[in-house]
Amino acid sequence: MTTRYHYDVIVIGAGHAGVEAASAAARLGPRTALLTTNCDTVGQMSCNPAIGGVGKAQLVREVDALGGIMGQAIDATGIQFRVLNRSKGPAMHGPRAQADKKLYQMEVKRLVEETPNLDLRQETVEELLVEPVANPGVGAADWRITGVRVRGDAEYRAAAVVLTTGTFLQAVMHTGEAQVAGGRAGEGTTSGVSRSLAALGFRIDRFKTGTPCRLAGATIDYAALEEQPGDAEPQPFSFLTDSLTQEQLVCWITRTSPEIHDLIRANLHRAPMFTGQIGSRGPRYCPSIEDKVVRFADRESHQLFLEPEGRHTREIYVNGISTSLPRDVQDAIIRLVPGLEHARIMRYGYAVEYDYCPPDQLHATLESKPVAGLFLAGQVNGTTGYEEAAAQGLVAGANAAILLAGQEPLVLDRDLAYVGVLIDDLVTRGVDEPYRMFTSRAEHRLALRHDNADRRLTPLAARLGLAQPHRIARLESKLAEIEVTLALLTTHRVSGTTLADLLKRPEFTWHDCLTALPALASVSAGAAVQIENDIRYAGYLALDRERIERQRRMQERLIPEGFDYATVRHLRAEAYEQLARIRPRTLGQAGRVSGITPADLALVVISLEGRGAAMKTESRR
Repeated sequence: MTTRYHYDVIVIGAGHAGVEAASAAARLGPRTALLTTNCDTVGQMSCNPAIGGVGKAQLVREVDALGGIMGQAIDATGIQFRVLNRSKGPAMHGPRAQADKKLYQMEVKRLVEETPNLDLRQETVEELLVEPVANPGVGAADWRITGVRVRGDAEYRAAAVVLTTGTFLQAVMHTGEAQVAGGRAGEGTTSGVSRSLAALGFRIDRFKTGTPCRLAGATIDYAALEEQPGDAEPQPFSFLTDSLTQEQLVCWITRTSPEIHDLIRANLHRAPMFTGQIGSRGPRYCPSIEDKVVRFADRESHQLFLEPEGRHTREIYVNGISTSLPRDVQDAIIRLVPGLEHARIMRYGYAVEYDYCPPDQLHATLESKPVAGLFLAGQVNGTTGYEEAAAQGLVAGANAAILLAGQEPLVLDRDLAYVGVLIDDLVTRGVDEPYRMFTSRAEHRLALRHDNADRRLTPLAARLGLAQPHRIARLESKLAEIEVTLALLTTHRVSGTTLADLLKRPEFTWHDCLTALPALASVSAGAAVQIENDIRYAGYLALDRERIERQRRMQERLIPEGFDYATVRHLRAEAYEQLARIRPRTLGQAGRVSGITPADLALVVISLEGRGAAMKTESRR
């Protein structure tokens, strides 16, 4: 007899996408189930035990501003905090934190367990349950999700399901010639969900990712390494964290050598990437060490970062040497690295191949086009990175709850958030390699700084119900503080010039303001950073706002749902195929579809105007 459980929203997978999806849905009120194959690995860091970085930090702070949990978890469990790119402007700054891997995972699990309306359940999902949609319109879904079937003759029923399966769909791990089924070391894989997706008409492709070896810290000669300390004044990720007081641990730097590169080249015939054993594509901007040696043949060395995995372990993560080379070659490489001559490997590096669904099969809400009520988030969409996964998870989970409520969906514009850039890139342009966020992808990055994410997004989160009352209160307090401080800066003068005008000068800093007006010492660090950046770049930000407004008029012009691109006269066959497949919501999104030219877009505009004129004529009759 089949046992049935009834929920409003079901989330499959409890990685970084899944926990944000489940907690976002639950915060909005629906009864939510988070299903995972192992309750002891909720929020686990499968690869690098770190959060943030250039481009990625903005995502973390935006997730936090929208009420998410990643920022709080890393603030509570971080062991080293550094801001990358300090020598560049504020748009390029990238806060990054090493985590105590185990403590981070436990903190995420605690936050999930304490979320109202959310049940964490240990289950293995084997099949998606659907029903056909009666008389679907043009471009509408043919199927509607009704729940999932799990191992053990049980079903979970829900009107909305969020799929966040990471690298576990028909996954295979490679270390040299050895192949093992699994999406992560020590864990298995699943094939039932992939079969369900294929049966429902989803296109499925394969990507690969990799991980480096881990070392026994007690066997490392730290005297031969360069120390890399954290910042003297560590910066929190969450807008709910006032300061970070925990002791910071040191990381270390070493390098590869020509001898190591020669060894790798001599063993490329045993590297799965080069033998044809792995045929799928990996992340171009996070290559394996063997790929680095081949692509950058002129480089004599590459930096390696030795990063502790926690406070209560001596295990060391070797960042920069991701590999799928055989075990004996990995052993030989490590013995040739300065400082690691006697180091022992605790865990060998490996590559993992897995199924993903090309994300152009999704709406901007992350709801799938083939199946109504089914949302996809994280690596299943062809992305890589904890931060990218978390951002998608929050949006997918929120929209799953919003769908049930029949309200306007959460769609973030590119000029409002890095999260908006990420999702728009995925659903509009698709992917040909695992997608990773960079600051260069954001056209309005000076306005989308990590420091002002709360001002940009928390008011929206408050309107939707995603932000907790104490978060809203903190933002209101900060906004009042900023207003009062700006009044002081615009009235207090030094040699006839206001402090606000002096701050526009590159050589004048916030510390100079404190010297001139000691009363500013009470201003919080978060408010001070935002004030200084807003004043210093006011001219650039004003020009950007004008450009955004001009673009928005085009962006916001809606394309009617079910619009038949076959009616657009003289439209190229390639353009028709792309637009009919992507089905953009607006003219702005249509213009960003891969392969669409200004001429194609002009033809669509003419067709829409003709359609509008015809409708007006008909209405007058």
